[in-house]
Amino acid sequence: MGNVTVIDHPMIQHKLTIMRNKETSIAGFRRLLREIAHLMCYEVTRDLQLEMVDIETPMTAMQSPMIKGKKLVFASILRAGNGLLDGMLDLVPAARVAHIGMYRDHETLEPVEYYFKAPSNLEDRLIIVVDPMLATANSATVAIDKLKALGANNIRFLCLLAAPEGIKRFTEHHPDVPVYTASIDSHLNDQGYIIPGLGDAGDRMYGTR
Repeated sequence: MGNVTVIDHPMIQHKLTIMRNKETSIAGFRRLLREIAHLMCYEVTRDLQLEMVDIETPMTAMQSPMIKGKKLVFASILRAGNGLLDGMLDLVPAARVAHIGMYRDHETLEPVEYYFKAPSNLEDRLIIVVDPMLATANSATVAIDKLKALGANNIRFLCLLAAPEGIKRFTEHHPDVPVYTASIDSHLNDQGYIIPGLGDAGDRMYGTR
């Protein structure tokens, strides 16, 4: 699957199974998504560069490692991306945030943009784009097009589930952007939903239909 990392930690897989269950409550789904975001955030940031800085502990002066460079940017594809974003911010509260508002036209399956707001100086930052689903990859592809147009050149994409069709389209358009996911599912159905999947993540987070 090319530039794709499946994060198969047992705790992630356990929580994902509970999320897939159609009987899981809205509150439970939301909580589990946030918890999985914590765990996935560790993996997607595993290779961040560090630099040594001078500090003083209560006992002595020392040099100790801190993350090097400008603050990270988490870019949430609205609305479901915010479920992952909240968990990511729990771990990296100083991160900058971009919001990319898109919805999928259910007739054409193409993304329709309604909002975009991002921090400045994207060319100097690592941007982690978050969306629970990489299904058709239409929204993800357009979102990253927009970030690149603003100068972003160090981008990663984090999702809960991915379909083979979405991975193929995404990597054809953005071969330089690594994908991190908890599962590569079987396929897309005729409506562009991931099978077996877990349904519409936004609807299950917010109790909408």
